[in-house]
Amino acid sequence: MDIYDILKGVGLIIIKPLCKTERIILYSVLIVIVLVHIIHALTLDRTIEYKEVSFYSAYLPEDMSGYTIALITDTHAVPGEQLREIVQELNGRQIDLLLLGGDFPSAGGAERRTMEILSQVNTTDGIYGVEGNHDNYSMLFLAMSAYDIVPLSNSGVHIREGFFLAGLEDLWNRNPNIAAATADAQPEDFILLLAHNPDVTMRQDTTDIDLILSGHTHGGQITLFGVLAPGVHLVSRYGQRFLSGWSESRDGTPVYVSNGAGQYMPRVFARPQVILMTLYSEQ
Repeated sequence: MDIYDILKGVGLIIIKPLCKTERIILYSVLIVIVLVHIIHALTLDRTIEYKEVSFYSAYLPEDMSGYTIALITDTHAVPGEQLREIVQELNGRQIDLLLLGGDFPSAGGAERRTMEILSQVNTTDGIYGVEGNHDNYSMLFLAMSAYDIVPLSNSGVHIREGFFLAGLEDLWNRNPNIAAATADAQPEDFILLLAHNPDVTMRQDTTDIDLILSGHTHGGQITLFGVLAPGVHLVSRYGQRFLSGWSESRDGTPVYVSNGAGQYMPRVFARPQVILMTLYSEQ
């Protein structure tokens, strides 16, 4: 049995048997695809992308147009030296707000070391964070508070007049509650929700939310050209929906999912990211 027979057996080839020349072409294409993915995994997938994203909303206060948010999530076992490089990069930009999306190093008290480093990012309006499914939330929140990072746990805060930030408990480990997190918001507020796991946006009402930022899925970790990730169903019951980048909640609220900054496993066409999102008032 050769590669063609295997592909045919799993239903990837459903046309008539190929001639020798056609098989050679098929094998050549497959070899090229494999090589491209290996090269990508050994090069770009090992370097952090500072991905710039724009979001336009008629509900954002006009005086906040151009407001820049950095999102760091899913660092996992990223070493301190690399975290310092992230801090240096962000401090070379004008960041208004830094959000931490959960799943940070935890072994041996690493939460404190990580928060100490990330707290050095210069922002206009501070640093806020939520827990992830790999975090001990009590230890993480203690570490955050020790370095003036505000933990959000089914809670929220007005960052500026007309701009409300809410954050959730982790979906897998605790009890996220969007209604509780946004209880202090005003009807006219632009509401930004930070939720480690985007699946929660399919299970609870998000109609009053303007924008949701998440991580958790790692961009699929190992993918085919960044489009198809066979393993993503292990971390999201909604499959490819929350693979990476823009998606929507059950209610149609925009959701942006970061690949995360960690490299604790091989990545293939799922480049680690720090998201730099600029909000614009669309009048």
